[in-house]
Amino acid sequence: MITASSLKELEAIARKAGEAIMKIYDAPDFEERIAVQAKGDDSPLTQADLAAHDIIKAELTKLSDSELAALPQLSEESAAVPWQERQQWQTYWLIDPLDGTKEFIKRNGEFTVNIALIHKGQPFAGVVYAPATDTIYSAAKALDACKNGKPIRARQDADAQTLKIVGSRSHPSPGLQDYLDQLDKPYEMVPMGSSLKLCLVAESKAHLYPRLGPTSEWDTAAAHAVAVAAGAEVVTTEGQPLTYNQKESLLNPHFIVK
Repeated sequence: MITASSLKELEAIARKAGEAIMKIYDAPDFEERIAVQAKGDDSPLTQADLAAHDIIKAELTKLSDSELAALPQLSEESAAVPWQERQQWQTYWLIDPLDGTKEFIKRNGEFTVNIALIHKGQPFAGVVYAPATDTIYSAAKALDACKNGKPIRARQDADAQTLKIVGSRSHPSPGLQDYLDQLDKPYEMVPMGSSLKLCLVAESKAHLYPRLGPTSEWDTAAAHAVAVAAGAEVVTTEGQPLTYNQKESLLNPHFIVK
């Protein structure tokens, strides 16, 4: 379904969206240009979110593979697709044009462009691009998980005496400390924004990412594809695989990446 050539096209789309984001990020009048608005859930929305959304939406329809180009799209910035319609989708694009908007506003570089292909409830392919550092992660079933074109693997430091635990920089969860107290090894926290948290586990820069607070399906899908292709697991706190488009709500349950 996704060839190496198709994955390269997705990377190019993510980079193009990232360039639009960085034009705003690097602008001398950044504070004026971000024009922060509040969405329905009180999360921020900026001109950069919308610019990236428009680029990805248009570019996906131009993919060389006509079947991929014709697939429906679900983006954070156009999420009002009725469940009655969405539940018929077997394969579709799931997009977060700018994940980590709070990090973007803080200008700490920890934000990403995310494009995932979902097939039968599972992430089939994903691209995560961090434009501030020009870092791109990509993966697809039957293809390697890569960072800037080089294969990455999870669990390369499984015997470490101290666990590295990824935690959200801007969204700490109340239940996290309870989870940490149950670990049987000493640990150190690695704060990180956006979908980069899953990518750190995918490239063995962290051992665990317990997400015990709210996320939406577009927040995780692309990096989920990368993590699984790299050999990590992304499971609910009950041990079941994290799935997509299986219910009316687009909120994820709590999950663990390991």
